[in-house]
Amino acid sequence: MTATVYDPRTCSLGEGPLWHPERSQLFWFDINNKRLLSRVDDREMVWQFDRHVSAAGWIDHDTLLIASEVELFEFNVETGTSKPRCPLEPENPLTRSNDGRADPWGGFWIGTMGKQAQPKAGAIYRWYNGELRTLFDGLTIPNAICFSPDREFAYFADTPTRQIMRQPLGTDGWPNGKPSLHVDLVTQGRNPDGAVVDADGNLWNAQWGASRITCYDTRGRELMHVDMPAEQVSCPAFGGTDCTTLFATTAAEGMHAPSDTQGQTFFTKLDQKGQPEHRVILT
Repeated sequence: MTATVYDPRTCSLGEGPLWHPERSQLFWFDINNKRLLSRVDDREMVWQFDRHVSAAGWIDHDTLLIASEVELFEFNVETGTSKPRCPLEPENPLTRSNDGRADPWGGFWIGTMGKQAQPKAGAIYRWYNGELRTLFDGLTIPNAICFSPDREFAYFADTPTRQIMRQPLGTDGWPNGKPSLHVDLVTQGRNPDGAVVDADGNLWNAQWGASRITCYDTRGRELMHVDMPAEQVSCPAFGGTDCTTLFATTAAEGMHAPSDTQGQTFFTKLDQKGQPEHRVILT
């Protein structure tokens, strides 16, 4: 199973693909170049920011909640206007946002990391009911934030550990107890990046440097993988009219001799159905 090009523009660090279910439109980021990108048919769109932006959730038809290096803010994709919502490590110039996703309760989980991937400089937060709370700290590259369809678990990874963790959740979506190991990639030498969970509870993980997205069942066993035409695969997202299209962002940064496909955005059709992205609920 292989993927094909969805958007040919080269991203230095593509991240955070989000299929907006009301607009039937994919959005994604180029973190290093501080851009939000999208396309509708053959029309390419780009929004330029003055700070690093990395992840988003959808609020309504026209509005996204975007994570930047200093805040969470509302952004209207029709007017290009923004509205601050919540500070995010605003006094720490060494860090930026990274992987993030809306949860089934309408909250938003977001990871931060050092701009130079400084060890243990990052954390994962949850913004919910107007409150930003630290969930995990001392992380280096937080990734793979996603949620099981039964609302029982969240998943996340600190990429350098090469482990994907499973976190039990309470009825309100806050962590309940300690996380446990779900997928161990140490022996394979693979680096877990962004991830998403399908409607059956299987986890699809982009593996940086391995040119693949790998699917694991609810017990963490490998089921299949999608070959990618780019080496540094950063994050998948389910979308399309029936939620059976798997999109993926990639990165060209750090490649000594990058091919034309490095940093492009890809898609493939699957038999498996994904979960529609959850709406961010404002208070």
